[in-house]
Amino acid sequence: MQIEALKIFCDVVRLRSFSRGAEANGVLQSAASQTVNNLERHLGVTLIDRSRRPLDPTPQGKLFYDGCRDLLQGYTDLENAVRQVQTDLNSTVRVAAIYSVGLGDMSRYVQRFSESHPQARVQVEYLHPDRVYERVLEDAVDFGIVSFPQQRKEITLIPWRAERMMVVFPPGHRFARNAAVWPADLAGEKFVAFDKNLVIRRQIDRLLRRCGARVDVVMEFDNIEAIKRAVEVGAGVAILPEPTLAREVALRMLGAARLNGEKFTRPLGIVHRRGKRFYTNTREFLDLLLKNGKGTH
Repeated sequence: MQIEALKIFCDVVRLRSFSRGAEANGVLQSAASQTVNNLERHLGVTLIDRSRRPLDPTPQGKLFYDGCRDLLQGYTDLENAVRQVQTDLNSTVRVAAIYSVGLGDMSRYVQRFSESHPQARVQVEYLHPDRVYERVLEDAVDFGIVSFPQQRKEITLIPWRAERMMVVFPPGHRFARNAAVWPADLAGEKFVAFDKNLVIRRQIDRLLRRCGARVDVVMEFDNIEAIKRAVEVGAGVAILPEPTLAREVALRMLGAARLNGEKFTRPLGIVHRRGKRFYTNTREFLDLLLKNGKGTH
């Protein structure tokens, strides 16, 4: 039994006329009459007393009308709820990013997107890399941002950008007078490192070993913000991605120098569940990231 048939019946009873009930539903009077006849045949009762004008429902028709009216209202409420969920999904862009992508860097992208899409909301979770992949595979986020991205069967990988890695040091450090530092010059320095289980830590350790620079690791963190704060207070030096240092270098809270003789970059990639279909706002935020993320930063 179709919802449309119940609505035609209710409108015929409410308006007490086959012609007006038909008009309310954009159908011919004959179609409205046939619809009510089909309902009566299906139920085995007479729903409308056709001997009177204007029309009146029979006792069975009144009972059926009251029930149908409640059912139609419930169906309308359900349709609205489903549409609202769709609206919410389209208006919220869900992103999971590694801690070290840089809070300030992501905030700038979110602000630019919000200015051009005031009806949209970008929700960014900052997580351990393993959790980023988990959230993507669980479909709990639309896409993730990771460094040194891994190829996986269930994941689609989109290269985003490569970030130049810099030697970072506190103001007044001996490196402050150099625009570039040889990796070997880091030997013996107190060093603030990433946690051992992060890929970026293994890449930095490999570089230092290759260049014969044995550093003294004094602290380990899983995010860039904590490493920057430790370097600021003089705990040691570090190697960090250049885009994440802009604010502190501009304010002279930190100094930064290139690595001489090395093209050492951190690749960032965008990952999403294979076959994932994006809503409009998600696609446009992703396009914004890709448009502004190409090349080495």
